[in-house]
Amino acid sequence: MKKIESFSLPVIHEGQIPLAFLHTSEPHKKGVVLAADVGGTKTDLALFKIKDGELILLKENSYPTKTHKSFVEIVHKFQNGDLPSIDGVCLGVAGPITQGKVHGTNFPWDIDSEEISKELHIPSISLINDMEANAYGLAALQEKDFETLKYGPNIPGNAALISPGTGLGEAGLFWDGSHYHPFATEGGHCDFSPRNDSDIEIWQYLLQKYGHVSWERLISGPGIYDIYLLLRRVSGEKEPQWLKGKMAKDDPSAVITETALENNDSVCVETLELFIRFLAIEAAQLALKFKATGGVYIGGGILPKIIKRMNREIFYGNFVQSGRLNSLLQMVPVKVILNEKTALLGAAYYGATALIKE
Repeated sequence: MKKIESFSLPVIHEGQIPLAFLHTSEPHKKGVVLAADVGGTKTDLALFKIKDGELILLKENSYPTKTHKSFVEIVHKFQNGDLPSIDGVCLGVAGPITQGKVHGTNFPWDIDSEEISKELHIPSISLINDMEANAYGLAALQEKDFETLKYGPNIPGNAALISPGTGLGEAGLFWDGSHYHPFATEGGHCDFSPRNDSDIEIWQYLLQKYGHVSWERLISGPGIYDIYLLLRRVSGEKEPQWLKGKMAKDDPSAVITETALENNDSVCVETLELFIRFLAIEAAQLALKFKATGGVYIGGGILPKIIKRMNREIFYGNFVQSGRLNSLLQMVPVKVILNEKTALLGAAYYGATALIKE
C-alpha cells in the first residue's frame, strides 16, 4: 500500500482547492487523530499526530471490510496495544449519514458515532460521508495528484465530485466566492436515464435483475461486469476460454477492463466504451445540476488505473451532449484524482479541525 506522506494542515498552508471549514485563524492544538475511509471493499486507517500545524503520520494500514464484524473490531486490530492514546476519530463512510448513524450501502455494518465513542473511550467522533471526506481531501492534493481529462477555462464556481468504484459516490462543493463548502449527496442512486434503444435494452436487463436501475448499477466495478454479461449474451460471441479462466481467478471487472485496454476481446472493448460513455453522461448531468464551472473531479479506484490508455474522445463526446447547455459544459474542466488516499486525508483534516473547535 502506498504510504501517506506527512502534510501541512491548510490553516497554515492552504492548498490548491481552498475549503471553508478548514479556514480558521485558530492555532492547532496538540493531539492524535485516527482517520478512516470505510468503503465496500476495504477500510483504510491512518493515525496522525498534530504538531506545529503538521499532521505527522504515525501508522497506516488497510483491512478488507466485509471480513470484519464492525469498525471497532478493525480499530482494535489496528491499535494492537502499541499506539498512543487517540484524541479524535473521523470516519468517512460509504452511505447516507443521519444524526451520527449510518448503515453501509455496500457493506453490512451499522455505524453509530455514540457507540464508537463509548467502546473506544474517545470523546471526539466525527462521522461524515466518504464523498464528503474525498472533497475535504482535495485540499491536501498537489498538481501531480490530478490528470486532466477535459480542459476548460478557469471560471470560479461550484464544483462536483463523482467516484466510480465498488459503488458510485457523488458530492458537491459550493463556492462562496473565496472558499468551497463540501456537501454529501446520494446522487449515484438516482435513476439511470437511457438515451437510445441499446440503453433501454440495458435498463430492461438490469430492471429484471435488481428491480431498480440506478446509475450505480452501471458506473461501478459490479456495473462493468453486468454490462459485459449482457453484451456477451446479445453479441452471440462465445467467451474465450482464456478470458473465462482469468475471470475465475481474479476480479471479473478488472479483467474485463484490462482486456479491453489491450484490445484483446471485442465484447470487453464495447463494455469499457459503454462504461466511459455512461460516466461522461452522468458527470455532465451532475455538472449541470450544480452549475459546476469550478470543475468536475473524478475519484474512485477505476479511472486512475485506465486514464493513460482510455479513449478520451468517447468521454468528451458524451460529456458535451446536452443540447442548449453544451456551451456551459464546454466550460467545465474535468480532472481525475490520482491519489488513492484522498478520502483518508480528508478524514484526517476533518478530524483535526474537529479537535480545534472543541
